[in-house]
Amino acid sequence: MDYADARAAFFAPREGEAHELDWHTPARRLRDSMEAVAMVCYWGEPAYDAQAAHGLDFLTGYVWGRGSQLGEPEGEVVAAAFGVFEPGLVDSLWDDARSRCSLAEIRAARVEGVTATLTAACGEPGPEVTETADALLAAGRGLSVLGRPFYAGLQALDVPDEPWARLWHACTVLREHRGDAHLAACVGAGLDGVTANMLTELWIGWEPDAYTGTRGWSAEVMAAGRRSLEERGLADGNVITPAGRTLRDSLEAVTDTSEQPVVDALGSDLETLITRLQGWSDRVVAAGWFPPDPYKHAAG
Repeated sequence: MDYADARAAFFAPREGEAHELDWHTPARRLRDSMEAVAMVCYWGEPAYDAQAAHGLDFLTGYVWGRGSQLGEPEGEVVAAAFGVFEPGLVDSLWDDARSRCSLAEIRAARVEGVTATLTAACGEPGPEVTETADALLAAGRGLSVLGRPFYAGLQALDVPDEPWARLWHACTVLREHRGDAHLAACVGAGLDGVTANMLTELWIGWEPDAYTGTRGWSAEVMAAGRRSLEERGLADGNVITPAGRTLRDSLEAVTDTSEQPVVDALGSDLETLITRLQGWSDRVVAAGWFPPDPYKHAAG
């Protein structure tokens, strides 16, 4: 899948009637405000070009780029950390990508790509970029790594000096810290990779399987997942039940609780930082380098 294919698949308007969700907790607002900045390493065209120069397409660039935060474990380990992607897909993309460029090369390409992308979208960085990055880094430093492979891997990496890359790294640290916790919440609720996707899909109101299918799951596995949700009383056909909505809402609450130490560390600076981050994220979206669908934020 090249960059144009990825945009066609993920930037198209979603079918189905999405409903209003209560995403206004401090932890959730922080996550959403920095999402486009953290994800610009995949969606920004200059970032894609930096990885394509090493022979990677969109999917191999995504898997090797995100997985490179873990070092070079076996593909099965990477699939476990990714959680909601079909494991065989992750494993095969991991092996393919690693045959094309080294760990040092993909890490350097990510820094190069996000620097170019955020500079093009947001302009030359002012002092507030470094100030924001350092505040986020401080809030994310020294947290428990228990059950958080991506967060632990990122904490072991050098922090870039270039301001935009530094901000991207800081946002990625907090994003992955929350994502690791969200996967743990899903496991605790008895969900696996496919049913976690499908419950989110029904919770949002997207067309059935439209979201889950982008994670590589087969039609047969998705059908089995839907039966599992129905047997647990979480879904009735293509409709989430009250029990399903309660469970999915509880996953958000548990995830927010896991991020409260970050919110507490930011303290009175939180609102200023959210405003800044949202402004930069809006510029990334306006440049066409993050999907405009607000429900792209839904998965964690």
